[in-house]
Amino acid sequence: MTIKTIWLRSESRPTERRTPLLANGAKELMEAGYRVVVERSDNRIIDNGEFEAAGCEMVDAGGWVNNMEDTLILGLKELPDEPAVIGNPHILFAHAYKEQAGWKETLTRFVKGNADLLDIEYMTRENGVRYVAFGYRAGYMGAALSLLHWFSKQKDASYLDNTLQPFDDADILDATIAKIGEGVSKPKVLIIGALGRCGTGAADIYERHGAEVTKWDYEETQNIDREAVNDHDILINCAFIKSKVDPFIRLEDLKEGTRLSIVTDVGCDPFSDFNPVPIYKAPTSWDKAYDVIQGEGRKTVDLIAIDNLPSLLPRESSEEFADLMLPHLKVLNNRENEQPWTSAKAAFDDAVDRMNQS
Repeated sequence: MTIKTIWLRSESRPTERRTPLLANGAKELMEAGYRVVVERSDNRIIDNGEFEAAGCEMVDAGGWVNNMEDTLILGLKELPDEPAVIGNPHILFAHAYKEQAGWKETLTRFVKGNADLLDIEYMTRENGVRYVAFGYRAGYMGAALSLLHWFSKQKDASYLDNTLQPFDDADILDATIAKIGEGVSKPKVLIIGALGRCGTGAADIYERHGAEVTKWDYEETQNIDREAVNDHDILINCAFIKSKVDPFIRLEDLKEGTRLSIVTDVGCDPFSDFNPVPIYKAPTSWDKAYDVIQGEGRKTVDLIAIDNLPSLLPRESSEEFADLMLPHLKVLNNRENEQPWTSAKAAFDDAVDRMNQS
């Protein structure tokens, strides 16, 4: 299918405020010859009026469900359960190719409609490095929440006990952390996956707010020093996992007398067999940002595992992501010959093959 229309859908998740396309990017796409349709959304961080002023065709939310010729649907997070058959190619984070819960049902909807699911996570170079990701802001926000939790608990009540609200910008987030952290001890933090974009984002905010940071990457996880993990106040997982690995932390590692008190899993993939933090079975949420996980005896850790962390800082996250995504959207009309899209299509075909063989 030759793509002539790029259709930006409204996200169905109430807490999803990010967008993969900005108004100025939509204008560039139209100048490149595409028709750009934008579903109205009161939740999206970019006002409807900005897209309308750029010349986009504005429609009501939900119109993407109608099969349309030469049209690709652009979004971020999961689709609603209906329709059962999807007839247009989609771009989104599907969370289906690692055989997560519901993966067969997700893929089947596209197979029945003869449509491609182009997962943003699999827009990769030949060496497997991703072209586009929210990684930096995911790590940044995961670290920020762990700091807010650590600092505020020393004042008897956690900031995370209240329903989370997005921060209008990074300066407000920084000021909030600094105010809550004034006059209390700073944590010792272990970042796993420290050399990637996600780990870099985490390290930036930890170091700015006075945490003592230990950085681990691939080599340090090949033979994990369990005692060293437990000799930190906070463990944050920022690693991108594509296959089974030795778990970074297990329930049996949570022992009385150890230091670890907060685990933040930015990767947040509890439904996958590849999960490197197998101490929980479901993500936490904006309404309930952390769970208390019981280990051996009375030992507990507070687990933060929110699967759309960057949406808590939606403006910066959207601006950075959309800037990375735009060049690849411009070549969608030739996606059969463009590396990001050929990689995404190959990953989809591989997942379908595995589903059919299972």
